[in-house]
Amino acid sequence: MGDSYYSDGGSGLGVLALLVILLPLVLILAAAGYVIGSFLLMKIFEKAGVEGKWRAWVPVYNALILAKLGDFSPWVYLGVAVASGVLTNIPVIGWLLGLVGLAAAVLIGYRVGLKFGLDWPYLLLWLIPGLGTIIWLGILAFGSASWNPNIPPAPWANSFLADKTVWNGVPVQPGQQVAPAPAAGYGAPAGYAPPAQPSTPPPAPPAAGTTPPPPAPPAGPTPPPPAGPQV
Repeated sequence: MGDSYYSDGGSGLGVLALLVILLPLVLILAAAGYVIGSFLLMKIFEKAGVEGKWRAWVPVYNALILAKLGDFSPWVYLGVAVASGVLTNIPVIGWLLGLVGLAAAVLIGYRVGLKFGLDWPYLLLWLIPGLGTIIWLGILAFGSASWNPNIPPAPWANSFLADKTVWNGVPVQPGQQVAPAPAAGYGAPAGYAPPAQPSTPPPAPPAAGTTPPPPAPPAGPTPPPPAGPQV
């Protein structure tokens, strides 16, 4: 029994030591992946005309911008990603529900690749987590192909998956259905004419029972005074 106790204690210390060694390594790799991925996204956003290099360095936000460039609603993508992360914890079928988020990412990557002139086989790199994704982003960022958003509309262009949002600094993609902006103010309905302004009212008549003054004599030369008696 004593040997078993010491054996269990030794194995526990071994696992703890392994975690102490691996944890810093994992953190370093995660930080390096974040820096490299954000840098490549910054180059991709520059090619696509996105204003502000800082956008590529904000976690989650940079993924939503990439979704917009891929003609996919950023809010739908965010909801799908969160739901997939939660539903993955369901036993037995969790992994299957988690594929919904992966499918959305594939659609986004496919559209972005088309705008750079890349065929669908390059998506195989996108599907490889970690190094494969970095290679795919590097091809887009430093490849000779330029950004060309004038491609046929996405198959989901008329569905709730389509991007209908407008964000400052992010160019609106051709064919994107954007809700019209509200009018600047309330205008009069068609065919409506404003009422005419009243003219100056005529002078009021004299009160009853009063005699109006006689009209003034016409103006003329004044007659000379009569001559006096002659002597």
